[in-house]
Amino acid sequence: MSFAPRHWPRLPIAILLLSAVGCSDSDEPAAPAVPSPSARAITFCKALHKELPATVDGLDRRKTDPASDFTAVWGNPGVQLRCGVPRPDVLTPGSEHYNPTADSVDVNGVGWLLEKQGDGYRFTTTLRKAFVEVTVPSKYAPEVNPLTDLANAVQKTIPSGI
Repeated sequence: MSFAPRHWPRLPIAILLLSAVGCSDSDEPAAPAVPSPSARAITFCKALHKELPATVDGLDRRKTDPASDFTAVWGNPGVQLRCGVPRPDVLTPGSEHYNPTADSVDVNGVGWLLEKQGDGYRFTTTLRKAFVEVTVPSKYAPEVNPLTDLANAVQKTIPSGI
């Protein structure tokens, strides 16, 4: 009995490489959605982006795709920052979710609205001329810790006021 070698079609190397690249990042969380800040907030957000620290709560900053002056991520799973987000409904008079006594916390001179989410917390600055949102997975409990590393940059670049 003789066996003839099988001839498999040769795939271009580019297809094989793309397949490997597509699979290699399967554990990476999606980049945060890029907000569309108001014209006033754009200036503040760009200034904040330049002042953001390289590490937050011991987590290294990662590149985001798409790259944006309005987003940043540290660690995996990612602590995600978005600058120029809309005013949260809980802070918007007339909204069905408006709650003037919503939970908040002050971290190093920056006020943050805190909202429990499925796997952690979302924090949004209050009483600032641009809204900054930070989501922190519960893996990094206490979830408020990353805010200590972000407070200085927020204070320096986003003025108090409404």
